[in-house]
Amino acid sequence: MLRFTLNRLLLIIPTFIGLTLIAFLFIRLLPGDPVLLLAGERGVSPERHAELMTQFGLDRPWWQQYLEYLAGLARGDFGYSFTTKRPVLEEFMARFPATVELSICAITLASVLGIGAGIVAAVRRGGWIDQITMGTALVGYSMPIFWWALLLIILFSSTLGWTPVSGQLGLQYFVEPVTGFKLIDTWISGEPGAFRSAVVHLILPTVVLATIPLAVIARQTRSAMLEVLGEVYMMTARSKGLTPLRVVGLHALRNALIPVVTTIGLQVSVAMGGAILTETIFSWPGIGKWLVDSISRRDYLVVQGGLLLIALVVMVVNLTVDLLYGLVNPRVRHD
Repeated sequence: MLRFTLNRLLLIIPTFIGLTLIAFLFIRLLPGDPVLLLAGERGVSPERHAELMTQFGLDRPWWQQYLEYLAGLARGDFGYSFTTKRPVLEEFMARFPATVELSICAITLASVLGIGAGIVAAVRRGGWIDQITMGTALVGYSMPIFWWALLLIILFSSTLGWTPVSGQLGLQYFVEPVTGFKLIDTWISGEPGAFRSAVVHLILPTVVLATIPLAVIARQTRSAMLEVLGEVYMMTARSKGLTPLRVVGLHALRNALIPVVTTIGLQVSVAMGGAILTETIFSWPGIGKWLVDSISRRDYLVVQGGLLLIALVVMVVNLTVDLLYGLVNPRVRHD
């Protein structure tokens, strides 16, 4: 187990270096001049343009810029934003709790409903419940996030008026940020109505972001449960007179959870990617919206740093999922 953990940790290093190169080249392949975008309609003289290019280090060859960027990363320095002049890491940490809060709610909703739907579909294999459940999962997986979000906004926000269109909290509330998580901050603030407002603002983005992971988890759970339910030891469990709930919930589900846990871990990266669209549509002040705004401004260091930090989070989550295998099923051990 220790050797497996060390090997996975060592694999993170070359993976991270490869991601730095991809992120570095990606933003520079986009058309547009960051200096001209910063100047806006005012424009900038050729002399001032050259001065700013030198100040930002953009006049040097790309390979030199890349090596300097790697040297800064080795010191834990992700650089400074061109527009705000603040450290990239500081801006990331200021917005990261909003994305984490949304992602946790979405993954939790997707896991609970997805596992439940998968179990029911497997137990009722071939019946109308199975067909409806898997058909709905297929529709949810195929539906574009932006289109699904707009449909929910039109129905629940514009037509019914049940949920707000955007933001994290109503304009009438001001809650001092303590943890960065709106649900926790509004809860401990004690301000009447603030916590309810935070929950209502979270509903639509959570549903939209959870749709695709929910469909994937439901289909994977059904597949894993069907495989386990066909094993010989399941027939033995039934022959012992165990209740169907105990057979399915204890024996079948525990053995089927290994691929399901893997799927849930992989859906974290899907949630991070989906958060870019979801946060932009709902004006959610998280990492996704921050990156979209930075791309439009050609804020190189912000985009590079944001992509790398998100990649680090995904790699840590995947490593954690691998280590959880042994806890889900004690028979599984990494040599």
